[in-house]
Amino acid sequence: MVIDDEALSRRARRLAATIEPFVGQVYFSPECHAEYAALGFGPSPGTVADGVQLPDGPAYFCSRGSALGQAPGELVAAAFAVFNPTVVVAGVAAGWALTDAATIATARVRGATAQLVRVLGEAPAGLARATELLARATEPLRVEGRPLYAGLRSRGVPGHPLGDAWRLADLLREFRGDAHTAAWTTAGFDAVEIGLLTELYWGLPMRSYIRSRAWSSGELDQGTERLRRRGLLDGDRFSERGRDEREAVEAATDRQLRPAIEALGDDLDELVGIVQPWSTAIRDARGYLPFGPHDLGGARPRQTPPP
Repeated sequence: MVIDDEALSRRARRLAATIEPFVGQVYFSPECHAEYAALGFGPSPGTVADGVQLPDGPAYFCSRGSALGQAPGELVAAAFAVFNPTVVVAGVAAGWALTDAATIATARVRGATAQLVRVLGEAPAGLARATELLARATEPLRVEGRPLYAGLRSRGVPGHPLGDAWRLADLLREFRGDAHTAAWTTAGFDAVEIGLLTELYWGLPMRSYIRSRAWSSGELDQGTERLRRRGLLDGDRFSERGRDEREAVEAATDRQLRPAIEALGDDLDELVGIVQPWSTAIRDARGYLPFGPHDLGGARPRQTPPP
């Protein structure tokens, strides 16, 4: 099944938005935070959005970065791409002083699966079919240039029915993240620049969300000035060219998901129909933010940024 680029983008973004809370709940799961605290990491530093628990920084870097093995902080920073490397390097060094990659990877799976079971039950409706479709979507995806996807794929599935579906969806999420990094670096942006443009693309005030990536005010000043000199910003707003270039990055990301979208074909609607109620239930249970990046693309400005 061959899909034109416009339809491909619609389908790729719909899939990403649908699976995001189901996958991304791992970063807000109280069960995960407890697992990491038992290894010596800090507890959740606080809550947002009526009780969604934020992750401890070093625990986040090491748990997600464990897909790369016992990697140094510089490698984790390169794979994550959008964070200030100085903060990532320090956080990873602190984390590896407490535990190792295999141990925290196991804790991550246990915590993610435990929250899903608590919210959805052991076997939510459509689980076997969703797992089948997610496996079909991930099967043709290749590993070259995809470090987090490749590392996660090397770990296989955990062997719990709900955990297996979550891992397959996480593979799709990490593949898209790796593809997005390839798209914006190829377009000539650095991490500060793409962060600033992405805030506007999401309809957020400049210098709101990007602060969660630990860039200094000076680095943000310099990045903003570079974008203005290139004609991508008009003051603190998109220029027409800036909006077009940021949309081009997203479209280039979508195109890299073509093998997964074509593998699903018309069954993408069925997969969305199964997973969407799970994601809604997770949000209702404060297991994920009320809105996330895939809900914000092209939105009008919001007053309150996501954490």
